[in-house]
Amino acid sequence: MAAASNLQSEDQFLCSICLDVFTDPVSTPCGHNFCKNCITQHWNTNGRHKCPMCNRVFKRRPELDINTLFSEMVAQFRHEAQQKASSSSSEQQAAKPGEVLCDVCTGTRLKALKSCLVCQTSYCQTHLEPHLTKKALRGHQLIDAVENLEDKMCKKHEKPLELFCKTDQTCVCMLCSVLEHKNHEFVPLREEYEGKKAELGKTEAVIQQMIQKRRLKIQEIKESVKTSKGAADRQKAEGVQVLTALKESVERRLKELIKEIEDKQETTEKQAEGLIKDLEQEISELMKRSSEVEQLLHSEDHLHLLQSFSSLKAAPPTKDWTEVRVHPPSYEGTVVRAVAQLEETLRKDLKKLFEAELKTVQQYAVDVTLDPDTAYPNLILSDDGKQVYCGDVRINVPDNPERFSACVCVLGAQSFSSGRFYFEVQVKGKTDWDLGVAKESINRKGNVMLRPQYGLWTVVLRNGNEYRACAGPSFRLCLYSGPEKVGVFVDYEEGLVSFYDVGTGALIYSFTGCSFTHKLHPYFSPYMNQGGNNSSPLIICPVNQTESINN
Repeated sequence: MAAASNLQSEDQFLCSICLDVFTDPVSTPCGHNFCKNCITQHWNTNGRHKCPMCNRVFKRRPELDINTLFSEMVAQFRHEAQQKASSSSSEQQAAKPGEVLCDVCTGTRLKALKSCLVCQTSYCQTHLEPHLTKKALRGHQLIDAVENLEDKMCKKHEKPLELFCKTDQTCVCMLCSVLEHKNHEFVPLREEYEGKKAELGKTEAVIQQMIQKRRLKIQEIKESVKTSKGAADRQKAEGVQVLTALKESVERRLKELIKEIEDKQETTEKQAEGLIKDLEQEISELMKRSSEVEQLLHSEDHLHLLQSFSSLKAAPPTKDWTEVRVHPPSYEGTVVRAVAQLEETLRKDLKKLFEAELKTVQQYAVDVTLDPDTAYPNLILSDDGKQVYCGDVRINVPDNPERFSACVCVLGAQSFSSGRFYFEVQVKGKTDWDLGVAKESINRKGNVMLRPQYGLWTVVLRNGNEYRACAGPSFRLCLYSGPEKVGVFVDYEEGLVSFYDVGTGALIYSFTGCSFTHKLHPYFSPYMNQGGNNSSPLIICPVNQTESINN
């Protein structure tokens, strides 16, 4: 009887069909309890003898007798509930904002505890007492207090919505089940509630998982931005360092140039000053002698003139200035040499910058192999799919849709539709070749136009020394030296395709602002054999980041 006296165990005294305290409780053979009228009406309505709790089906309709012991426990529960309602009615407080109000209270309205679907009324603890004690009201269906009770009633029959029609997926009353929804499948409202609640639990779990994934994606994006900012800061620092050094080199070389010119001019001026000083000294001596000669010339003393003549006639000790010249210094080549030295400094700085950039893109190296199903019939591929050259004889191969029929080229087997990738190709010994990337939908059965608008981003070599970027129209590239190995780098999202001379680290050319919407494949053309002059193969090489860059 202790369980019966524990009001916190109220649910064990509620019928799962009517959701009210048991009236004449009976037990099924499977051990579940129901109001006698509720289970009888349920079986009469559904036509199957099945337990609403565990869905156990009975071959024959069980004989149901009132469970005397449980009935006494229910009666004890009702009595204690009534006593509790009476003793605590004076302690109740007025309803707070947002709480359901008792519809019976006058004056200060108290908080409603239950709502009756039959009476269409909400009751506080005090006014709920008749529904717990009076036999005529005990059959009414009580639920936790809610607003808008009319929504809980069938609008057609004005009966409580007690069942769920699984056939029409709607809530119905008992009359609906035998009239409008005859022969449909029904379950108690609570059973469907529990099922839908379980589904909502699963939905909530899925939603929470989606939220978590998106939070992780936000974190991933933030990390990407952080990484990008770090890379941007490093690039700015490197750019500032290199260009500052270049600026300092220019300023230093300019000072050296000015000093060199000024030193030459100063030496010339000092030489001229020395000569002028000597000349002025001789002029002074000559003017002194001229004065003495002039005085003697005007003398009337015959003896004095004759005695002084021999000493004045002798020439003073002077220098022969006939061949003396001040030769201005030669400045030809001074500026050219300064620019050449600056160019050498710049070349060294650029070499360091190229080397750093090449090492950065080499981090995105991928393993590329040639796809034999795309190869032009004259092309000969190595067994490992890393080398290709053009033979003199057409090979008998299937003309499958992927194969190029009019262009001496082959695609890489790997495709890329996001991210960054990089690969290197040896072109040593060749006079003609094409390299780059192509979209997967490129035309395979006609002439291939080396233009971005046709899905190709390439750099080519023609006649052994003419390098061109096929940018539509193509234009000639001025390279410091011909590359022996070419690196190809693609940033799909950035729309960037760059070509590098792996030997020097120098950037050959970049396609920028590309809009990629298709899968991309590496593109190779060893070009025609040219009578053996262009027989060397294109070789896809492993990327070696520690490989030294030639000076």
